[in-house]
Amino acid sequence: MTSYYPLAGILETRFDINITGAMPLKLPDNWINILKERDFCHANTKRGVRRLLDGRRLLLTHFKKYGWIYGGAFILLASANVIFAFFPSVLQRFADAYEAKELTRQAIVDYSLLLLGIGIAYGVLFGFGQYLNHRMGRIFEYNTRQRLFRHFTRLSEQYYSKNGTGKLLSYVMNDVTSVRESIANGVNQLTNASVLLVSVVVMMSLSELPLQLVFVCVLPLLTIPFLVVYFGPRIRDRSRQVQESLAEMTESAEEQFGGIRVTKTFAVEDIAEQRFGGTVEHIKDNQLKLVKMTSAFQALIPFAGALSLVVAITYGGYMTIQGQLSIGHFVALTFYLRMIMNPLQQIGNVINTMQRARASLERLNNLLGIKPDIQDHEQAAELPPGAGDVRIHNLSFAYPDSWQPSLSGIDLQVAQGHTLGIIGKTGSGKTTLVKLLLRVYDPPEGSVFIGGEDITRLSLESLRTQIAYVPQDGFLFSTTIRDNIAFFKRDIADDNVEHAAKLAEVYDNVIGFDKRFETQLGERGLTLSGGQRQRTSLARGLIKDAPILILDDSVSAVDAMTETSILGNLRSARKDKTTIIIAHRISAVKHADEIVVMDEGRIIERGTHQELIRQRGHYAALFAIQEEGVSHG
Repeated sequence: MTSYYPLAGILETRFDINITGAMPLKLPDNWINILKERDFCHANTKRGVRRLLDGRRLLLTHFKKYGWIYGGAFILLASANVIFAFFPSVLQRFADAYEAKELTRQAIVDYSLLLLGIGIAYGVLFGFGQYLNHRMGRIFEYNTRQRLFRHFTRLSEQYYSKNGTGKLLSYVMNDVTSVRESIANGVNQLTNASVLLVSVVVMMSLSELPLQLVFVCVLPLLTIPFLVVYFGPRIRDRSRQVQESLAEMTESAEEQFGGIRVTKTFAVEDIAEQRFGGTVEHIKDNQLKLVKMTSAFQALIPFAGALSLVVAITYGGYMTIQGQLSIGHFVALTFYLRMIMNPLQQIGNVINTMQRARASLERLNNLLGIKPDIQDHEQAAELPPGAGDVRIHNLSFAYPDSWQPSLSGIDLQVAQGHTLGIIGKTGSGKTTLVKLLLRVYDPPEGSVFIGGEDITRLSLESLRTQIAYVPQDGFLFSTTIRDNIAFFKRDIADDNVEHAAKLAEVYDNVIGFDKRFETQLGERGLTLSGGQRQRTSLARGLIKDAPILILDDSVSAVDAMTETSILGNLRSARKDKTTIIIAHRISAVKHADEIVVMDEGRIIERGTHQELIRQRGHYAALFAIQEEGVSHG
């Protein structure tokens, strides 16, 4: 009873009942939903904390690895701006010398060379510093996109069932670019603005300018922190909305392009345009909201600088007229304040960039913080090479978001070298069973065994390496036919590629192309017909020569004669290996050593083809219907 105390606590708290009492336990009708909601919230809270902690490592790892380069870039940029801050001081001495009528030809040459030296030093140091920052930004972009793709390959099917391709592309394209621009341009502008601003203020303080004049001129700039506090979070929130709407548009575009043939076939181009236009309209609305906020922010910061200049001209001009300030100091003061204007503008740009990038960074952090649902056990074992016997014991399974079981009480035994056929209507649980064998979803522990090993205790790599899976859709990549067939091992000999093509009965089709196996396929293999794509996918599974081959309705798009040839090739090529064939057509499985019929997640019939015919059940009825269709055809 001890292990059930947490559940008892929930029930007693929520329903005011006594679990340990003598009275019979009576629960409300919605007790399952309440428990599910509570468990879900608890799990999501812990998951969110883990995501936050893991995701923050994205920038920390980058800066930790390349911190010394950023340090060098900072020194170069800081030195450039400190040197540039001497520019008004030189002009001050030049103006004072002119006012005192002490300028000579040599003095003009000296001042000119000094200003030229300041310009050259600034340009060289600034150029190298900017190059280093932009280079590091591109390196971040490269590393992050590689990391994202690795992360995508480890996420489970459940994640992809809830997130479309367009949304994933938005992470790789829009969000990474936004952060990269922040790192490159933002670091440059922030370094320039902050160092130059501090340098100018220091130079003004060290000059002979009256301190009260310096203080009054700088006073309007003290409003900037308050502007940042007000506008910063609002810009970040609206930037996040823009990024999310961009993801929606990318997803919609990917869907519309992928279904363009259906759109044209049904002549519904206007409807497709309206659907895509709706996502574009959403982006426009969010971007306009962002533009309003950023425009106001970027206008107010330079306005504070302009106020400083107005104060300088008014108050400084008055002091000059009164003889309290020399012409040279007045010129220097106006130049100092004019130099401040650019850093203030850059600070506005930096804050806008940083807030937009922060929204993208949060999205990337959340994504990278997602843990794969299917992971190796801490002490995962390796599946012994060649293991091909499969045993399933009392397997029941429901998908994560469903309380309705997809499989119930499945028991199967497939000896190595045998063939198992699985027949059933759509939704009977056939493909779910395959997904559990491949650990696309994890089955309950102690329910599925391969080679005598519980597959939940095996490493994913060793398990999937020894299973060749051929799905019905036969997805092909936009590369050559050879590369598609040799996908598992690209450097495999051409003879093996051709042999696999012959087993899949696609060889004669391939050699009919001008470039034969080097023929370049279009997107998703659309260069080929449906049957050719399916047979090419089958060749890709056969070339793996795995101990276990799973065909998930993989010959449904071929004619009866080709199907017969393929099945004959399989029987001869896989005599000592295990084969599992899922099909709707009985002709694809009737040669199997055992056939099971599934319905609503259960096995309702099993036996050989002849045994099932004699049972006169579901299988025999289906066989009669299909045979009648063939005879009429």
